[in-house]
Order: sequence, then structure tokens, then C-alpha cells
Amino acid sequence: MWGKHPKALPYLFFSEMWERFGYYLMIGIFTLYLKDVKEGFAMNEAESADLYGTFIALVFLTPFIGGLLADRYLGYKISIIAGGLMMGVGYCMMGIHNITALYIAMTLVILGNGFFKPNISTLLGNIYSIDKHKHQKDEGYNIFYMGINIGAFICNFFGAALQIMLGWKWAFIAAGIGMFIGVFVFISGTKHYNGFDSKKGVSEGDMSFTRIILTILLPAIAFGILGWLIPGNIFGSDSTDAFILSCIPVIYFYSSLYFNANEDEKKPIGAMLAIFAVVILFWAVFKQNGSALNTWADRYTDRKLENSTATLLDNLKQSRKLTYSIDSIEKYDEKFRLIKQDGKIVKELNYPIYFRNEKKSELPNEGESVSVWATNLSQSINPGWVILLTPLVVAFFTFLRRKGKEPSTPSKIALGLFISALSALVMYAAAKAGNNGAEKVSVWWLVASYGVITIGELFLSPMGLSLVSKLSPPKITALMMGGWFLSTSIGNKLSGVLASLWDKYDDKSNFFLINFLLLFGATLLLLLMLKWLNSVMKSKNI
Repeated sequence: MWGKHPKALPYLFFSEMWERFGYYLMIGIFTLYLKDVKEGFAMNEAESADLYGTFIALVFLTPFIGGLLADRYLGYKISIIAGGLMMGVGYCMMGIHNITALYIAMTLVILGNGFFKPNISTLLGNIYSIDKHKHQKDEGYNIFYMGINIGAFICNFFGAALQIMLGWKWAFIAAGIGMFIGVFVFISGTKHYNGFDSKKGVSEGDMSFTRIILTILLPAIAFGILGWLIPGNIFGSDSTDAFILSCIPVIYFYSSLYFNANEDEKKPIGAMLAIFAVVILFWAVFKQNGSALNTWADRYTDRKLENSTATLLDNLKQSRKLTYSIDSIEKYDEKFRLIKQDGKIVKELNYPIYFRNEKKSELPNEGESVSVWATNLSQSINPGWVILLTPLVVAFFTFLRRKGKEPSTPSKIALGLFISALSALVMYAAAKAGNNGAEKVSVWWLVASYGVITIGELFLSPMGLSLVSKLSPPKITALMMGGWFLSTSIGNKLSGVLASLWDKYDDKSNFFLINFLLLFGATLLLLLMLKWLNSVMKSKNI
């Protein structure tokens, strides 16, 4: 696989693989942990989706400042190592069952990702910037992206086993250990990064860091506090109000980069900002994998195991036993699922709620138990598809390149948006097949939907990273990489907003239809800009 690629690629590949092992292990159990009434925080669907959306939004907002500090002052290696260590500590702290500790842990992960994520992607781009490897940049990012998904695939099996055997705490600690391994691997490859880690410093005309703090960061914090304190909710919740208002100064900053750029840099920056704006809608749908689609797997997917399969997964600690109770089914009410006395939970109605929408013919007898595979295993479907499909996508584009027919990077992104929209139609059909949530459906619907959106993801996500590396002025490469993650951040928050509306849709097919329309609209917007974007790429000889 490494072929004639730079020697640094395997180290960056495995560093990112272990970093994503930790991150996606944590994400795979995060909302399940928040909703667990016995060992978690007993949140309902809307509360957990809102916190999840805010968390993953902030995780991808901090690369803005992390990229800036690395570009000007710290360099990429120091930033990556520091960020990895912060995330590792944060994951381990999530094992402490205390709401204050949880928020501190989330803060460490948010800050750590800001230093790690944009800078390892930028360092990879720098390594492919020399003439010998420049033509391999898209392929290099695709291989790197496969490393991300190997980590994301295997982590959920560890997460399920540890959570079932030892509890949530040890699953979170495993995520932290994975992150520390990633830092060790990165340090091991240090000699291969020499010459590609140079700090660019502050150039004439650049906004000083002090000015950025005064005009961007402090206003962002002030806007966020204002959004939180505004009576009522403008956008659905206090956290959403705070996040959206806090983004205004950051968006202003990126807009100023365009308006203050010289003529040679203005068009490339404008092209990147246009793509950043459009792909927000991709992330708004894609990142529902940890919220709405996790709920679909948990409550609307037939997860029962039988015979040898049940025995195998029971032995591997990848399944759990659920006991059926007629009394709990009849008394089920989502709004009043907990009975409390003096603030303590004394009984949970309909635990587990898996049987709520089971066909009567499939229900066990009173008091009987069934084995079901662990919900968070569904989070491995998407990265599993990435591992299978990445070599095919790379080979496909390599074949087109040899024929001189390879689409431009913006064209690949447009195709990615359209293909992703089709995945929402698969889930629309799944909802219809299950009588809009009244009956469980086969897991193959989820597998098919993830398979389609994975193709769209491979056309879009690594291509976005490659585009930034190609178009960005050298002095602000990591900063513009932070802009890509800013668009991811806003999309992530929108994913939480959309998922928090789940219980308001009695007809679940309409929920997925909205997702399709959002992605189809994004496709049309990018197609309208495609001629201009391709002309910008051509003017830069890329």
C-alpha cells in the first residue's frame, strides 16, 4: 500500500488510526452513556442529542485556533503531541461518573483535537508538496483516510466488550490508552518530518495574535455567553444559541482573510470558503451516525441473536441479554419514563425499551431473556465500508487519471454530496418498511445506507483536505485547514439540532426525507459554482 509514497506516511497513518480509535470508541458510547439511567446521566433523546451535537461541534471548532498557533508559533510536531496528550487525559476522565468531571473531560478533548486534527493533516500535505510526490497527494489523503477508519472500525468491539464486562469507565479508559499509543507512534516517526514542520511565523499584513484574541476569541466567548443567557431559545436550546452566536466572530475572521488577500490569493481563498459553506450540510447529515442513527440501531433495528451466533457474541462480550416485561411495555411513556423520589431514580419504566416496537409474534414470554448485539457495534459499519471501498475508489480515480479523465477535486465533492443524499433515501425506505417506527426492520437497511453514504464520504471528505492543501496560500495552510474543520463543526452542531427533533416526527420517514432535501440542495448549490471552482483550480495549475 505504501508503494513509492513518502516514508512519513505509515507513521502518520498509524498515529491517526490510534487517535481515531480513541475518538470513535468514545463517540460510539457517548449518547448511550448519557441516556443510561442506571450508570449514566438519565438524559432523554433531545437532551443527549443536544449535548452530543454541541460537543462534536466544539471538537471541530478549535482547529481554527490550533492551526493558527501551529502555523505561527508552535510548529506542527509540538502541537500534535500536546493535542494528543490532552485528548488521552480527557478520554480517561470521562470514566469518572460526575457531571463536572464529564465537562472538564469534554473540554480537554475539545482543546486537544484543536491542536491535533488540523496539524497532522497539514503536515501530511506538506510532505506531499515536493515535486516527487505532488501527483500522489489525493491518493495519499485517501490512504491516510483509510487509517482513520481502521481505528474507527475496531474500536467499537473493544468498547462493547469492556462496557459489558467492566462498565462505562473502562471503555473510556481504553479510548485514552489508544490515544497515548497514537502519540507514541507519531513521536517514533519524527525524523521523517524534518523539513516539513517549519513554522511560518507572522508575515506582513497578518493579523497579530493579540488582535485575534481581542477581535475574534474574546468576542466569540462573549457572544456564546450572551446566547446562553438570552431568555428563551432562538434556535431550540441554550447551547445551540450559544454556539451559533459564538461562530459569528470566527466566520467574520475567515471572511476578512478573503477581503484582505492580495489579488493572487483572493480567488483560491474564495473558492475554499464557498466549498466550506456548502459541505456544512453534508456534515449535518453524516454526523447523525452517533445520534439519530445510533437511536435507529438501538430501538428500530432487529438486533436479536439466535443459536450459535448468540453464543459466539456472548462469549466475545459483544452482546447483552434483555428481559421482557409486559408491565413495562404497557406503562411506557418517553416523557415520564423515570419515577423519582427525592431526586433519586427508584424505578425505570420499560427498561429496556427494545421490545416497544417488536412484532407481537416475535415477543418472548413474560420474564424470558433474549440476546441482542451491542448497539455501538453499528458505529463500525461506516468505517468498515471505508476500509473495503477506499482501495476501489483510489484505483478508480487512478484509472481515470491515466486515461486523462479524472474529475476535478470540486467535481468529486459535488458527486460526493449527491451520492450522500441517496443514503437518506435508503433510510426513508427503511422507515416505510417498518411502518414509520411501529415495527423493527433488518439491520441490512442500516448497512445499505452506510454503504451509500460512505461512497459519498470518500468522494468528499479526503478531497476536501486535499483541496485545502492545494489551494491554500502557504503562510495560512493550517489556518485554512482549521476553516475546513470549522465547516465540519457547524455541520456537527446542526446534526445535533436535527437529531434532537427525532421524537417530534411521528412519521420517521419524514425525518430522513428532510435529510435528503438538505443534501440535494447542497449538491445543486455546488453545481452552480462548479465552472468557477474548476477555473480557479486550473489557474493554479492543479
